[in-house]
Amino acid sequence: MTRLKGIGGFLFDLDGVLYVGSEVIAGASEALEKIRLGGYLCRFITNTSTLSLTSLERKLQGMGLAIPEREIFSAPQAVLSYLKSKGDPVCHLLLAEDVKRDFAIFRQSDAQADCVVVGDIGDNWNYQVLNRAFRLLFEGAELIAVHKNRFWQTEEGLKMDLGGFVAALEYASAKQAKIIGKPSAEFFRLALEDIGLAPEQVAIVGDDIDADIGGGQESGLFGILVQTGKYRESYVRACPIRPHLVIASIRELPKALGLV
Repeated sequence: MTRLKGIGGFLFDLDGVLYVGSEVIAGASEALEKIRLGGYLCRFITNTSTLSLTSLERKLQGMGLAIPEREIFSAPQAVLSYLKSKGDPVCHLLLAEDVKRDFAIFRQSDAQADCVVVGDIGDNWNYQVLNRAFRLLFEGAELIAVHKNRFWQTEEGLKMDLGGFVAALEYASAKQAKIIGKPSAEFFRLALEDIGLAPEQVAIVGDDIDADIGGGQESGLFGILVQTGKYRESYVRACPIRPHLVIASIRELPKALGLV
């Protein structure tokens, strides 16, 4: 708890921390306002791979969350940076149509590719989609995953996330995916560069004990777990990762900081 005295900024996960589906977590907007007024820097990090950056900002604004696009650091944007570093690769994109708009600068092919980029495509997963990707991987393409989360919280309950499909492609192709989003160290390094603070000055606030807290703590951040979103007490108890602080929801964070 004493380490909070040295914290100058926060990386907030979005889904499960500020909202679930289209429902805002009670007190989230007010908590963010108090934290900003307290002089803390804020960035909003997400593994969400179903919305483009523009659509994500529009969603947040529509829910009354005043978060500008410049403060959002998404895993698909990190994938874009990674692909640009590879020059001009031919890509096979397993991405939601909205997110594909952000990737229009790259050549794309279903027949021959340098990279297979895997994100969440919802109900469009089927054997044909997986097998096409497998064949491209078997012929030499690199497997790039936006993230490898196990499950996520929706308004209808828990749903299987992208990780199971990534694992299937890894097993079939005998290749290890390049994981771009949380909990990768590279993702947190880029987020820290963006906020402009050292790891020990930043806290990660998340509902995912593995990707948020585990990934953040591995990168030297202070880990704050919220008991909203995908949080499940039984899962957290069975996990070897130990957060620095556990709070019921983001609305309790200003109090922990002495702002109320």
